[in-house]
Amino acid sequence: MVSRIDPFTPLEPEAQRAMDRLLPPGMRPPALFAGVARNAGLFAYMVDTGIIRPTGLLDRRVLPKALRECVVLRTCFATRNDYEFNLHVQTISDRMGLSPAQIDDVRRPRPDPALWSEDQLVAIRLVDAAVRLEVEDALWEEIRAVLDIAAMVEITQLAGLYVGVAMQCALLRPAFDLYRFTAPVRARMD
Repeated sequence: MVSRIDPFTPLEPEAQRAMDRLLPPGMRPPALFAGVARNAGLFAYMVDTGIIRPTGLLDRRVLPKALRECVVLRTCFATRNDYEFNLHVQTISDRMGLSPAQIDDVRRPRPDPALWSEDQLVAIRLVDAAVRLEVEDALWEEIRAVLDIAAMVEITQLAGLYVGVAMQCALLRPAFDLYRFTAPVRARMD
């Protein structure tokens, strides 16, 4: 698949200033950031409001880091978003507390319960259901027994933002960033 954007095309000054606030000095912008930054005003707004942060979208530091990263990676799996999954794995998943075994496992239709905490397991189930827009009453009760309403709402909003990222990836088709190699997501959920 050919990328539809050239991440090396210079950005408008407003977008470049926002990118400079977001990334460490000398880091090449992720291809998706470079694509979204073609709308300089939107990109600057997303950085200025904290929607985009160095640790991902909507990182308000409320959810535990490993839970948050589990939600992001599971959403990438559920939407078949290889680009964003690999970007996270290459840059922050381990720093957020996920082990290599968890990173591999999050791509399985039925993750191994021995690798995850109870809140991570119900978050995975919530993401799977929310992406399909099918949060049944029985699942609600199961999730509600583990997570409070605020966490459920934040997890769902976070997953929704990463569904939007999958849509941007479908539009822009960014080439994989080569910070570090990881295997593609490709498995389908059943």
